[in-house]
Amino acid sequence: QVQLVESGGGLVQAGGSLRLSCAVSGRTFSSYAMGWFRQAPGKEREFVAAISWSGGKTDYADSVKGRFTISRDNAKNTVYLQMSSLKPEDTAVYRCAIPRSLYYMFYTEAGYEYWGQGTQVTVSS
Repeated sequence: QVQLVESGGGLVQAGGSLRLSCAVSGRTFSSYAMGWFRQAPGKEREFVAAISWSGGKTDYADSVKGRFTISRDNAKNTVYLQMSSLKPEDTAVYRCAIPRSLYYMFYTEAGYEYWGQGTQVTVSS
């Protein structure tokens, strides 16, 4: 049984920082890339960031590039999303996800098989 559990969301002022964590169980974590997505009220879910199985390759949505950093600790089966210089438009439910296939990185929802329950991030102006 694959489980992904996010933590670290909350309320922060614009310009502040938060670090999200996603703990994974039930899969050989170190063999899979990981992704973060977000969904704001009334909007479609959107890709935020992805990281390769080794952590050697990362990629970001243009809207967060230079402000967010994705990382992973394979010894702890955990992926992180460090968010800095937060803006009100970053307000959303953030979810981590693990792909269907070993090793490959994906940038759309279709590539992911299991999802966390989500953690709310609210940025006040």
